[in-house]
Amino acid sequence: MEIGKKIRRLRIQNSLTQEELAERCELTKGFISQVERDLTSPSIATLRDILEGLGTNLRDFFNEIEDEKVVFKEEDVFITENEDYKYTLKWIIPNAQKNAMEPILVELEPGGRTKETSPHEGEEFGYVLKGSIYVYLGKEKYKVKKGESFYFKANYNHYIANAGKSKAVVIWVSTPPSF
Repeated sequence: MEIGKKIRRLRIQNSLTQEELAERCELTKGFISQVERDLTSPSIATLRDILEGLGTNLRDFFNEIEDEKVVFKEEDVFITENEDYKYTLKWIIPNAQKNAMEPILVELEPGGRTKETSPHEGEEFGYVLKGSIYVYLGKEKYKVKKGESFYFKANYNHYIANAGKSKAVVIWVSTPPSF
């Protein structure tokens, strides 16, 4: 079991930032980040505090009896919105953070953009369903219109932004999961 990834998934499911979780547990954001990336392991006492902040406990956290789900319905979707950046993220495959790929549906209002993601191992793929976007990859900027796709290795800072005057909708797949 990858404890860090599971903690990250629970944090996102609870619509918490790393900073909010850290405050709940009286820890630092940096420590939570290291735990989520499996760079450090918390003590049992600290893990209990983190899980309590996430609304669960050790027994439920380590219970991995789960059938593989193949079909996902609208009620399975987990949604988060960011009014400052003018975007909505929809995890169309819940708990995808435990998989090799993490597909999400991104809706960007005019002037909206996603948060900038730091370089990481893996690749990113997107398909524009509606509108047009810019893909910012390092110092480069690429325009992608409805019906077009993008694909890149995630070894530069990156984000997408709405390039038009109407809502843009993008299916975005990250591997490994990073949303």
